[in-house]
Amino acid sequence: MPTAFSSPGFILLDEEFKAIAFNHESIQILAFPTAPEKIQLPSVFLSDRIRSRLLRQNAGSSLSESGTDSSLFVKEYRSGGRQYLCRIFQVDDHDPDHQLIRSAILLERNCSTVNALEEMLEQFNLTPRELETVRFLVEGLTSKEIAERMNISPNTVKAFLRIVMVKMGVSTRSGVVGKVVGPHS
Repeated sequence: MPTAFSSPGFILLDEEFKAIAFNHESIQILAFPTAPEKIQLPSVFLSDRIRSRLLRQNAGSSLSESGTDSSLFVKEYRSGGRQYLCRIFQVDDHDPDHQLIRSAILLERNCSTVNALEEMLEQFNLTPRELETVRFLVEGLTSKEIAERMNISPNTVKAFLRIVMVKMGVSTRSGVVGKVVGPHS
């Protein structure tokens, strides 16, 4: 079964930590709750967010002397209710004619809930489609968004969620999420 968790954010940086290239997911992660489409200058926005959110507080004074040391960056980043692992990769570019790419940032969703979801499948006797619905719910998607991803109607999603709530002994969507992530966080 394919994982329901979102794609990682990916950003290439120059020696001054300015965003040279990036994917849509990186904007989505760092702009939350603002819609990525509302960001006027994405590369400028990302560069600002990297400096304000991903670089450690004391990193500003040591940027010039330490290059792109990964210890300058935070290890985890929270975007809304989602937790992301922030991994930094150094890039060696030996061509002096190119704009130097010094590092790459990979923002990966912390998927500690995957194991919890598999336990839910067994513990509460969830069907694969019910489990898929719960995965998307834990990811923070609305019924409409879950329906689009699963290629079903929003009413079918709501029916799956009602069945899951009965099986788990909870009465709300947040109760389902709490059963999945609560004891494992």
